[in-house]
Order: sequence, then C-alpha cells, then structure tokens
Amino acid sequence: MSATLLATVARTAVPRIALRRVLALDAVVTAGNGLAYAVFSAPLGRLLGVGATTLFGLGLFLTAYGAGVGLLASRSRTPALPVKFVIEANWAWAALSLVSLFTWLSPTTAGAVWIPAQALTVASFALLQQLALRSTGSGGQ
Repeated sequence: MSATLLATVARTAVPRIALRRVLALDAVVTAGNGLAYAVFSAPLGRLLGVGATTLFGLGLFLTAYGAGVGLLASRSRTPALPVKFVIEANWAWAALSLVSLFTWLSPTTAGAVWIPAQALTVASFALLQQLALRSTGSGGQ
C-alpha cells in the first residue's frame, strides 16, 4: 500500500471524516489480512517461512482486531481514547514485526520482504491516524 494512496484516502477538509476513513481502511486491510492468514495459514506459512499455527493464531487475532477498528470507524464521533489505543497498537505491531525478523522468525525471502512491507503499512496507518486525531482537536500526543 503506497503512502500516496493512504494520503488520498485521508484527504478531506473535515478532520473527523479523515480519521474515520483511515480507521476504515485500516480495518479492511487488517481484517482482510487476518482472514487470509487464518484461511490460508498452511500455504502462506510455507511461502513466508512462518509456522502455520502461528499464522493461524495471528489471523484470528487480526480478524477480530480489524472488526473492532471497523466498529470504531463506523461511529460518527470517534472517541479519542480508543483511537489512541489503535494508534499505539499499530506502532507496537510495526515494531514487533521488525523485531520478529531478527529474534524468533526465520522467514523465506518472500517473508523477509513481506514482513517489513506490512510493518511499513501499519506504521503508515498509525501516523495518519495520529495526524488525523490531532487535527480533530482531540489530542493524539
């Protein structure tokens, strides 16, 4: 996912709408990724060099998390505290993804490309969400 696409989705004169759009896109990408991990854990595990059981568990978690973010995005007024939680969780996910490359995973070449790419995508969501939240006047620090 490119930064240009993310910025285009977030572009609006109404900060609340930008925040909801970025949360909604995060929800779709996260839940979609989670479903793919859960349903195709064995072949994706082989492709990425990640255990199928680990990928299945991550898939279930991401699907549920994505649904929660989607629920948050569907609210006309998104409360700041849950949004801050999503932002922090996204930063943590991005960091842990990179740490996992050097600590407990032995990815294939595809995995060594995929893991940092998805970490960058998640970090981009966190940054855009943080900026949008700050623009709403709800904080974000």
